Amino acid sequence: MKKFPPPKKVRIIGGFWRSRLVPVIEEVGLRPSTDRVRETLFNWLGSSLQGSRCLDLFAGTGILGLEACSRGALHVTFVESNPKIFLNLEKTIATLQPLPPNCSVDLKKIDALKWLRMQSQIDYDVLFLDPPFESPSLLSDALKTLGEFHKKTLRTIMYVESPVRLENAAILNDLQGWSIERQLIAGAVKASLLKQ
Repeated sequence: MKKFPPPKKVRIIGGFWRSRLVPVIEEVGLRPSTDRVRETLFNWLGSSLQGSRCLDLFAGTGILGLEACSRGALHVTFVESNPKIFLNLEKTIATLQPLPPNCSVDLKKIDALKWLRMQSQIDYDVLFLDPPFESPSLLSDALKTLGEFHKKTLRTIMYVESPVRLENAAILNDLQGWSIERQLIAGAVKASLLKQ
């Protein structure tokens, strides 16, 4: 089966930065969420995004967090450890200036799991988890760590992008009290919206 190279740019679909392009560098594991998946996700989130605090873990291009910021989020924290990908994200945010009104961003150049384990609580309304599919343990370790914050994240919505072969039971295994509210299968991608 022929492999196609990743797109060189992805488009922000809605909001303040609508139609602005975000560059995608060629780097192993970097796979930005497709337009179709993002459009569905942000339709699911709807008005709950307004004034929210968002965490884009395993940020990559930052397209999920940037879309959230564009659509009315109050704050987005981007966590990315790969130096080249982080630099690209920094440049992207500089190019997109000014930020949407009432939105602030924070970039963390650190391993996502290490950063998670350093937190005393997860004070975010929306979590975006879209780690590289080539490293399945990243997602399971992140979900396990987030499961430990169970009682401190009652208002949180979690978005998980995973390979379609990953069973729903595996996603929920360490998330006591969470359920999959919405789900989309798009090619090899499973997009899941989780709530408590």
